[in-house]
Amino acid sequence: MKNFTLFIFFAICYSTYAQNTVTGMVIDETGTPLSFVNVLEKDTDNGVITSIDGDFTIEVNDANATLIFSYVGFTPKEVQLLGKTTLEVTLTEGESLNEIVLVGSRGPKRTTVNTTAPVDVIDVSNATLQVGKVEINELLQYAAPSFNANKQSGSDGADHIDPASLRGLGPDQTLVLINGKRRHQSSLINLFGTRGRGNTGTDLNAIPASSIKRIEVLRDGAAAQYGSDAIAGVINIVLRDNVDELTGSLSYGAYSTNADVDTSAFQDGNYGVWNTDGFRLDTEKDGNAIGDDQSFDGGSVKLGANYGFGIGETGGYANFTTEYLNKNKTLRPAFDFRKGFGEAAIEGFNFFGNVMIPVNDNTEIYAFGGRNYRDTDAYAFTRNGGNRVVASIYPNGFTPRITSIITDNSVSAGVRTTTDSGWKVDVSNTYGINLFHYYIKGTLNASLEEASPTDFDAGGHSLSQNTVNADFSKYYENILNGMNLAFGAEYRTENFIIFAGEPGAYGTFDENGVLITNPADQTQPTITIDGEEVTRPGGSQGFPGYGPANEVDRSRSNLSLYADGEFDISEALLLSAAARFENYSDFGSTLNGKIAGRFKATDDINIRGSLSTGFRAPSLAQIYYNLRFTNFIGGVASDQLLSPNNSPVTASFGIGPLQEEKSINAGLGFTANFSSFTATADLYYIDVQDRIVLTGNFPAPDLPNVDSAQFFANGVDTETTGLDLVFSWKETFNENRFSATFLANFNNMVIKEVQNGPLNEQTFFGERDKAFLLASAPESKIVLNVTYDRDWFNAGIGITRFSEVELLDFQVFEDVSDYGSFQNQITAATDTYTSKIVTDLNLGFQLSKNLKLNVGSNNLFNVYPDQQDDWTEGGGYWDSVQMGFGGAYYYSRLNYNF
Repeated sequence: MKNFTLFIFFAICYSTYAQNTVTGMVIDETGTPLSFVNVLEKDTDNGVITSIDGDFTIEVNDANATLIFSYVGFTPKEVQLLGKTTLEVTLTEGESLNEIVLVGSRGPKRTTVNTTAPVDVIDVSNATLQVGKVEINELLQYAAPSFNANKQSGSDGADHIDPASLRGLGPDQTLVLINGKRRHQSSLINLFGTRGRGNTGTDLNAIPASSIKRIEVLRDGAAAQYGSDAIAGVINIVLRDNVDELTGSLSYGAYSTNADVDTSAFQDGNYGVWNTDGFRLDTEKDGNAIGDDQSFDGGSVKLGANYGFGIGETGGYANFTTEYLNKNKTLRPAFDFRKGFGEAAIEGFNFFGNVMIPVNDNTEIYAFGGRNYRDTDAYAFTRNGGNRVVASIYPNGFTPRITSIITDNSVSAGVRTTTDSGWKVDVSNTYGINLFHYYIKGTLNASLEEASPTDFDAGGHSLSQNTVNADFSKYYENILNGMNLAFGAEYRTENFIIFAGEPGAYGTFDENGVLITNPADQTQPTITIDGEEVTRPGGSQGFPGYGPANEVDRSRSNLSLYADGEFDISEALLLSAAARFENYSDFGSTLNGKIAGRFKATDDINIRGSLSTGFRAPSLAQIYYNLRFTNFIGGVASDQLLSPNNSPVTASFGIGPLQEEKSINAGLGFTANFSSFTATADLYYIDVQDRIVLTGNFPAPDLPNVDSAQFFANGVDTETTGLDLVFSWKETFNENRFSATFLANFNNMVIKEVQNGPLNEQTFFGERDKAFLLASAPESKIVLNVTYDRDWFNAGIGITRFSEVELLDFQVFEDVSDYGSFQNQITAATDTYTSKIVTDLNLGFQLSKNLKLNVGSNNLFNVYPDQQDDWTEGGGYWDSVQMGFGGAYYYSRLNYNF
């Protein structure tokens, strides 16, 4: 018995001696500790994760054991101990194109080179060349091949929210998600000369860039997977979740006012020289006062901060972001009827949060959301004289200002769990609301004459959305070579509201200053011009605002059910299928499907393709939006009515109820991944039937106080074909790190049919309307980004080629007899913007461990679109095109990290 006791004692001592304790730290290439890295003893189940500070301690059985370090977004690393008991391990970030993505596939561990559809992954924190871009739309414009956005001028609300699109389709045909949850759209509907006329869209600029970890752009029809609005694709914004780190930046930039223009063609007085030397509109005064010349304008200050802290010891976190932006107006050369041509001013404040709290090993609670506030200020068209000007208030005429308060609030909360049988369950609720409130300043109501105030509350609109999701998925490792099944349900409610402003904004007043409610008994004021007596119009000039007759409060609900599966038939072949049923309370049901596949031709080359049907439900704004407004056609004011789709007025013109847009999407592409080089090429075909558009102007002699009327209608069928290319290379030579990315999109959209029925095609959707639609789908965009990095210095250069764009100007509204023939008139009205190359430059200097300075320029060589004449849509020397009209932008940015 004594010998047995001694044996047990020595056995325990030997076992204790044989255990080896290894401690260490895991960091990235910048020396920053990496939290929650997996540390696994190779060929065993023995493993730990690093702490919040990147530290780890592990007991291993063999002093020569090999440890495997793995972390999402970084290249796994194996380290053999060889008797070492302390380690410092550096993980290298993997190629961004190889990151695991959340969008486009519900299967686990799909990367962008092995998905069945093309996905761009944009690491916002490391987007070296994009540090001078102050808004998300600007960043994506130069980082995603088929993403396009336009700065507008003279387009009312669209001056404040930039329309953006994928593959040349409408802003409302791209679905936006945050952390995989549906984001609400803006309540604004694009009118006038904007891209995406007649569309609503999601306001990406309401999301602070400092809160974003990465952006995933799925460039493929995905309505069967994600529902309405995903005809062109999906943009998924993944929020930051880092902890114990304060990061942020302070930046300032401004535009050069040295516009490349030729004013010699305009010799008639001061016509056509506004915002050139000696004729700059004074932005500090209302009216048409001339201010001081400036070498720079549009000065932009942006301050951002992000901080996170850990919750619990198993990966919980709370991450918060705040961001402030103050951007002044830009003014560019323009004509007398649009003296305020340029970009709007913006002052905004953002707050966003992202929280995850572990409940146990299998369950976690999460929440994210925030608030965006923007105070914007843009010029409308100029009133130089006539019955719209009261000389005692504005002796030299005036340029009204359309200002707005835009607020975006959102919150999403849910619970994720994994059952004992391996099913992943995610139940969530997401609520969002966009409020757009107009205030018109530097204006007047001419019917009030000398008694008119000069600013008005013009009312506004809001859109709220609440979405409940229940999602279930399970990965079967032992069926085929792997199989993932998913299904779920979504219930969504929406509410669209138009609310009235004050009577002075929308009303017409009689000679006694009383709001006209009975035209038979009340007399509208008049003024004599050139011997003719004309009435004074009512409403605030610049934007007449919403009155009680415009008020709307409409809601609807939507129930959807989906199922999808991904099947690894073999090591080489992956097949996927999805189906989705949706039922809307206001127009019925739809069923859509998608099949896709990926074939691994070699270890390094994949071939992929997809075929799907899609749909987009008409938005509540498209159904119920209405307004009376003043449109300027060739510098001449015209009072117009935009009639709601459900109105008897609309029906009397032969316009039917709106139906859903229907699409067929097909894609075929390949991916290649050779160590430091990655390439993807994807062909696509998109056929859209019954696209909802804003019609042209119908003469309306029988409608009181308006010259013409417009409507929303299922107006055209389009067909789009194209090619996306993404080539990426990254290499290190003797501590010199180089990278290059080549992005290209080649696109061709054709209008197959205009569904005008018995109505005149040129009135319903004429050549000018077609040109605006096609200009949203430019023929190509080619981007080359090259970066260099060593020690404390980095540099990047970006070269972007924007293709030619053609638009038709206001000459199409002239008398055709002045041109000899309709074709001659179209030729004369065609404004051609030839292809241009824009160069961006960024230089970075690591001042200390915690501070980095970036300086650079967007559009370094001050390239402008081709100059046009005074018939343009916006009243300046150029229309709104993809490259913008602001000229060179110079900036500096101080980044901090503590």
